[in-house]
Order: sequence, then C-alpha cells, then structure tokens
Amino acid sequence: MAGAGIAALVAAGVTFQTANASESTESSAPRTLSLAAAGKLASTLGEDLGTAAAGTYYDAKAKSLVVNVLDREAARTVEAAGARARVVEHSLAQLDAARTTLTKDATIPGTSWSTDPVGNKVVVTADRTVSGAAWAKLSKVVDGLGGKAELKRSQGEFKPFVAGGDAITGSGGRCSLGFNVTKGGEPYFLTAGHCTDAISSWSDADGNQIGTNADSQFPGNDFGLVKYTADVDHPSAVDLYDGSTQAITHAAEATVGEKVTRSGSTTQVHTGTVTGLNATVNYSEGTVSGLIQTDVCAEPGDSGGSLFDGDAAIGLTSGGSGDCTSGGETFFQPVTEALSATGTQIG
Repeated sequence: MAGAGIAALVAAGVTFQTANASESTESSAPRTLSLAAAGKLASTLGEDLGTAAAGTYYDAKAKSLVVNVLDREAARTVEAAGARARVVEHSLAQLDAARTTLTKDATIPGTSWSTDPVGNKVVVTADRTVSGAAWAKLSKVVDGLGGKAELKRSQGEFKPFVAGGDAITGSGGRCSLGFNVTKGGEPYFLTAGHCTDAISSWSDADGNQIGTNADSQFPGNDFGLVKYTADVDHPSAVDLYDGSTQAITHAAEATVGEKVTRSGSTTQVHTGTVTGLNATVNYSEGTVSGLIQTDVCAEPGDSGGSLFDGDAAIGLTSGGSGDCTSGGETFFQPVTEALSATGTQIG
C-alpha cells in the first residue's frame, strides 16, 4: 500500500474523529490481530482495493487494523476481511500530490513532513529556526493545500545527531554503532551517513581503531557502511546498557504504531512509537527522504544508533529536534534500505 502507514491509537479513551471521516458501524467487530498479522492484512487489502485504499493504521488498544477507504463498496471489502473500515475524504494520490507540492515549494531548512493516516492529511512541522519570510512562505503553501495538510511548530531544532548503540569515535566527532552486518563473509557495521560523511576512520570508546569507511550516503539518504579492520568481537546484538544485550536476527520494515526501542551512546536506551513513514526532513546540511518518524527521544551523540523491535533491526538514528528531557521528534534511516544499497546482511 504505497505511502500508507499503520498508526496506533495510543491514548486510552482517545478517538480520532475528523470532519471528513467516518467509521462504519454496520459490520461485526473486526478481528483481533497482532501487529505483524495486521501488516500482512494491510498489504493484502492494499492490493485488493487499489486506488480505493487511502491508508491504514493499527489500533493498539483494540488490536485491530483500521483501513481508510473512499467509498462504502471498498468499506464492505475491508469489513469482510476482518478489518475496520473508515471512509475518508483524501486519497493517497491526493496526499502524495500534496507532498510533491511541499517538496517543490517548501523545501526550507528546519521543516519536515510525513503522511498521517489517522488524520488523513500530511503533517508539516517547522522547527524554531523557521521564522519571518520563511514561515510566511511555508504557511502560504500549507494553506493552499487546504485540508490535505496541517502545519505544526516544534520548539526544538531539526539537526543530525552526532553519536548510537556503543560509542564509536573519529577525528572530530563521536557517533554510535548501529548494527553489525556481513558482506561476502566479511564483518562490517552500519551507522549514520552524516557520521561517515565527516569521519572516515573509526575507533571504539577506548580509542582502539576498529574500522574504515566502505560506503557513505548523505544527504538524500543517511547511512554509512564501515569495514572492520581489527580483530574484535562483533556480535549481532544491541547494547541495552544494563549489562545485557538484545540479539538481532533479522531486519524488518517499520509500521506506524509499532512500539520500538532505541539504543545510543549519549542517552542509552529509550522507547516510543513509530508515528510516520516516508518522512522528509530538511536539515541545514541537506534534505533526507524516506525516513521513519518516531516520538523516541534522542540527543547529539546518538546518531547511527540502533532502532529495533525485539530481535528485528528497524532503523539507524538520523536526527530530530528536542532532547530526552523535553521530548521531540526523531527520525531514522530504514535499515532494510541500507542493507539493500550496501549488499549487506544482518549477522
């Protein structure tokens, strides 16, 4: 379901009702589904519904899949499959067109946008550096999109974080190791691309050199691949900073509404929820697209670090706004894309 996310209703007793959306009350209760089962059903329904599909999200409280559709005929298909149907105004094509307009007319440093399937709109966020003429321009573009977009203000500043799981250092900076991977039987690790863009040779927290860059992509993407040059242990695991580790066995796509955990060398371990997919962030250093948006906090020094769900690798810490005192938005490079681009495997 291209561009569609699965989002959760995370506040007890909170429902998301909008003037342009309604939920069916004619069918029997939807099936109880795990997050993984909901993702599979969403993919199947996306193929069945085609252009009548308008996004999906996961209701974590009810453990059910909610599917946005454009008409009652599509709603009946959804209900027959065991999901809950919600008739909305805007199609995915309309929301994608709104994103295209934002890219063309509002690529302003300090802004981001992602599709919100619960609100059936594109949520545009401006950080505290966007003011004056830039704010006026952004407001005009968003207003021109009508109900397809909403403008929000972040009190923080969008910037790439510099550091992740275990600390890795180089001349002029510190980042975090994301995930250990292999390529052709040889050991490598993934971290953030804005880290490898600035640093080419890496050491561990004790200053022992452990690797050199093999690939680096930033901006556009935000991932880097480092080849181990030292004979050191490189388990497929994430440091939980309590004397234990979480084994990582595979990579997986993120789902909006999914509960995730981040490990980083500055703020260590924090949890939260995936709130958006295919997010675009306009850092002052350049634009990065296709990111995972979350409400997991992070701070400088956490870049490159691990975003995971149990034994599944999900993302690499890119950047965001705020901190682990006030909160904020944090963005992650999808691991699946980094693995594919670098020809590597978890392990």
